[in-house]
Amino acid sequence: MDLLPGDAAADPALAALADLLAGPVVPAARGLLGCRLSAGGVTVRITEVEAYAGTAGDPASHAHRGRTPRNSVMFGPAGHAYVYFTYGMHWCMNVVTGPDGEASAVLLRAGEVVDGLDVARERRTAVRRDVDLARGPARLCAALGIDRTVYGRYLLGDGPVRLRPAVEPVPPSEVCAGPRVGVTGAHDVPWRFWIAGDPTVSTYRRHVPRGRR
Repeated sequence: MDLLPGDAAADPALAALADLLAGPVVPAARGLLGCRLSAGGVTVRITEVEAYAGTAGDPASHAHRGRTPRNSVMFGPAGHAYVYFTYGMHWCMNVVTGPDGEASAVLLRAGEVVDGLDVARERRTAVRRDVDLARGPARLCAALGIDRTVYGRYLLGDGPVRLRPAVEPVPPSEVCAGPRVGVTGAHDVPWRFWIAGDPTVSTYRRHVPRGRR
């Protein structure tokens, strides 16, 4: 059974992570690097993320046009999972951030499998290299076995999907920033963050409209 959000205060490190997630989305995104996400017998160390604001000037955000049944969890409270289906075949997961009622979330783009490697390999049998098991948002969800059932789960409790602070925080000097991947608006906003030199970070591809290819 999931813990209630307030129960994170029983652990100082979790309480600090909860406070981080309740604040602005960009610092929250940077702070999620190095954190660990566990689900389905697998744990990944988060190595790449993207920040998305809500209705206030971020046309790349799923909440840009307001609340819908799909994005409602983005409007808070912080620390819950926003999971969505894309291209008719892939699941992607975000961590909700910001004050309750103000939509924002951080897309988990890539991670290093640090526990449950055999389980992740069984789920991703076509992958040849371990660094590619969770390299990309859809691959990360596939490695962890994340699907629609995770939508709305509180991540700082003791439920089946758990987000925990980094064992070793990533130094600010090792955090890189650049444009988000594949978005149709706000192409050049540097809200993608990744750990410098980490081999699990995905390849940057800017969105190109079909008519211009």
